[in-house]
Amino acid sequence: MKTSIATVSISGDFREKLAAIANAGFDGVEIFETDFLAFDGTPAEVGRMVRDHGLQITLFQPFRDFEGMPEPQRRKAFDRAERKFDVMGELGTDLMLICSNVSPLALGGIDRAAADFAELGQRAARHGIRVGYEALAWGRHINDHRDAWEIVRRAGHPSVGLILDSFHTSARKIDVNSIRAIPGDRIFIVQLADAPLIDMDLLYWSRHFRNMPGEGDLPVVDFMRAVAATGYDGPLSLEIFNDQFRGGSPKSIAVDGRRSLVALMDRVRREEPGIRIDVPDMPDRIVVEGVEFVEFAANEAEGEELGALLSSMGFSLAAEHRNRDVSVWRQGKAGGINLVVNTSHEGFAHSSYLVHGTNAYAIGLRVADAAATVARARALGAEPFAEQRGEGELAIPAIRGVGGGVIYFIDDRLADVWNVEFEPVERTAPAGAGLLAVDHVAQTMNYEEMLTWLLFYTAIFRTAKLPMVDVVDPAGLVRSQVIESPDGRLRLTLNGAENRKTLAGRFVAESFGSSVQHVAFATDDILETSAKLEELGFRPLEISPNYYDDLEARFDLAPGLVETLRRRNILYDRDEGGEFFQLYSRNFGEGFFFEIVERRGGYAGYGAPNAPFRIAAQKRAMPPKGMPRLS
Repeated sequence: MKTSIATVSISGDFREKLAAIANAGFDGVEIFETDFLAFDGTPAEVGRMVRDHGLQITLFQPFRDFEGMPEPQRRKAFDRAERKFDVMGELGTDLMLICSNVSPLALGGIDRAAADFAELGQRAARHGIRVGYEALAWGRHINDHRDAWEIVRRAGHPSVGLILDSFHTSARKIDVNSIRAIPGDRIFIVQLADAPLIDMDLLYWSRHFRNMPGEGDLPVVDFMRAVAATGYDGPLSLEIFNDQFRGGSPKSIAVDGRRSLVALMDRVRREEPGIRIDVPDMPDRIVVEGVEFVEFAANEAEGEELGALLSSMGFSLAAEHRNRDVSVWRQGKAGGINLVVNTSHEGFAHSSYLVHGTNAYAIGLRVADAAATVARARALGAEPFAEQRGEGELAIPAIRGVGGGVIYFIDDRLADVWNVEFEPVERTAPAGAGLLAVDHVAQTMNYEEMLTWLLFYTAIFRTAKLPMVDVVDPAGLVRSQVIESPDGRLRLTLNGAENRKTLAGRFVAESFGSSVQHVAFATDDILETSAKLEELGFRPLEISPNYYDDLEARFDLAPGLVETLRRRNILYDRDEGGEFFQLYSRNFGEGFFFEIVERRGGYAGYGAPNAPFRIAAQKRAMPPKGMPRLS
């Protein structure tokens, strides 16, 4: 599999772009003409720079408004092309993209366009150049790859071929299976991009909202299945126009791009088993069987505060590490909830505490094969994580998460870690409050990082994303994206902060980076759980009484139930599948909190309509600036 990316896809100057593209592991680069013209080196120097980075120039683009022009514009178009051929010769590339004409002067007609390309093919061949024709979704006469292919076919010249772009095909809702009839050797390059489904002008949509395959909603997998069926074995190249990417980290975006192509072609290989696809060998997307543990980094004083909060939620101190200052707080039956508090003065946990303060720096996931999980993650560019282990300690496979945290993997072979490394502590009260399992883990990051997190999780694990939701904070919007496994045993909510005035933005700023902001626990009877919590001294987040006055009318709830919810500060939501109840702790540290939920029936959401009321309550509970915070 040869991978490529257009220089327009990432930010930075020309040198920065090439370095990021090479370091991410791409084989080639499309030179976007604007990037080339803005650079102060000669074409020959640019070519040498590219080759010095171990890359090849897969394409020079775009050449616009060529086919079907009247005279004298037709003659001038050929003259322009000849000049570009000379430049390409100095660059050291042999393929130029010609996009379908958008000029109001353009004349229609398949045969007229084919004749122009036949002549251009003859001229290109004299320079050792090939030209590829791409149907723009907003082309004046040609906006469908089927018509573009017919023009290429009628041109009948070996130096003239087709360029396919997944965005243009999908934007027009063209049947991708029509690609299967095109000979693979007549496709000169394949460009890939995804995008969220937005009803807007095609040109504006294309120029501002494209993203990496797997980050949007377009049928890119089906598109590539059809391409693979043609026998095409040339470069797969990303052409991404995205305002967010233009201001982002070149290194991060390039890594995302390479990961997206590898993950995409791995899926295509599995869904088109009769076709040979050269893609790195790796296990299939990993099924997550649940959250095994969440680990917090803290110092001794804040670890004690966290332990007191956990105790008020029905957790018992269950075990202490034999060699390290690490304790396990547990609730529920076997396979229930394990919360680890690490107050060690060495190792990664201590480093995380020094940077971020008390934080949930690690998550342990239950999987069938921990080693296979790491193997897939590494094939997709994830960084493995390992620390020096003491005598008798198990080496738990792990990777670094996007925000710098750690994700551990526990399988049956490693499940005995709780007995091997930890000394049981005689269980003391409390005996639990009815919390059964981790319902979901919420991670907060800057909005521009969300697509990176999304791609990371969906590429490695067998998960799918739900539609993005706007969460209204009094200080602005927070974008929320849910990722979950088909059986719901892994649920992650990604919350992207657009400014630091929102609760999510303040959390990112105050804790110096993206991290887990809250963990939600499941109960099967929230009213009984809340009663037990009250006995244990748990202090819930206090919700405005006005919320409950509206709740009774909005959902036609029985007055007695509404009064109970009010008294216990429980929030309520309902959808077509069932009911949802939420209870929150007060903030701990720089904005971390716990949530307790009950899902009745087939409720599939996360209580997004309640978020503004929860956020308002959390902000009311925050101490004024300069005042000490209370957990």
